[in-house]
Amino acid sequence: MNDSPENRMSYADAGVDIDEGNALVERIKPMVRSTARLGADSEIGGFGGLFDLKAAGFSDPILVAANDGVGTKLKVAIETGRHDTVGIDLVAMCVNDLIVQGAEPLLFLDYFATGKLSVDQGAAIVSGIAEGCRQAGCALIGGETAEMPGMYAGEDYDLAGFAVGAAERGTLLPSSDIATGDVIVGLPSSGLHSNGFSLVRRIVAMEGLAWDAAAPFSPSTSLGEALLEPTKIYVKPLLAAIRATGAIKAMAHITGGGFTENIPRVLPDDLAATIDLDAITPPPVFSWLSKAGNIADEEMLRTFNCGIGMVVIVAADEADTVRASLADAGQDTVTIGSVAGKGKGTDVRYEGALFA
Repeated sequence: MNDSPENRMSYADAGVDIDEGNALVERIKPMVRSTARLGADSEIGGFGGLFDLKAAGFSDPILVAANDGVGTKLKVAIETGRHDTVGIDLVAMCVNDLIVQGAEPLLFLDYFATGKLSVDQGAAIVSGIAEGCRQAGCALIGGETAEMPGMYAGEDYDLAGFAVGAAERGTLLPSSDIATGDVIVGLPSSGLHSNGFSLVRRIVAMEGLAWDAAAPFSPSTSLGEALLEPTKIYVKPLLAAIRATGAIKAMAHITGGGFTENIPRVLPDDLAATIDLDAITPPPVFSWLSKAGNIADEEMLRTFNCGIGMVVIVAADEADTVRASLADAGQDTVTIGSVAGKGKGTDVRYEGALFA
């Protein structure tokens, strides 16, 4: 065995730089501190994150957990070299799933895996995660950075997020009193959010567009920047409305599957949703995708949010109160439909036209 110094190997020789990982941890510590909240104020770097439910104000809590990723929207970030917004998407996809169950997001953990760790890239990603946590009011209490040469090609990386929230026992949604005649209120999206990007990227390739070209649907913005608009986080206005009114019966996060797949998840088996498409004004990106990809409206409605990222179900006589509460919290709303008996019909019925 040749044990001469010049033949010795290290982890760095295999493509993993422990010093780079330590440098990233030091870089992101201030970002993590910026997300501290009641119940979580410890530093990262330990073997696990801590959270004190009593300090957060809960007396008899039910924990609610969710995890998700960003999907192939990450390819747009990688190919444009812009990494500071996908962390917001990561948090949003998790915490928006918590709030629809009436749970307040409390803590968040991330998993960042890459072939070759760059401190600058990693710090940009975590800056977005921290921003998402601040928007949601939850603490970033830990995470994992994995440098795995051979698993990811070039500059590719992947993100996963894990969120935990809580609600007092007996307050979880959906409630059991959803009924015919209830109103469906829509909360506008910020754009594509984080769904359908495999189709989006295929259309961009078919059109022969570069990421730094002007967006066909927003000429003052580059295509890459426009498509990376982060997912809207609805937590704070919805929490305010839940607590102020006590009138919200159910909510649905409109992600992959659109209205068609997501609204039925919160409805009793004997009820359906009627959606008035004329009430919705989809942002221009959706009409561009529809035309450029020759996508049928039915496919648009089960692939994208089409301009509505969240829906709230409330009794007709409480709708104005809930909408006013959301407005007080800075959240725009639009009434987009109602709950009806299903009979032999589909779970979601559409009226009007998606595009004028």
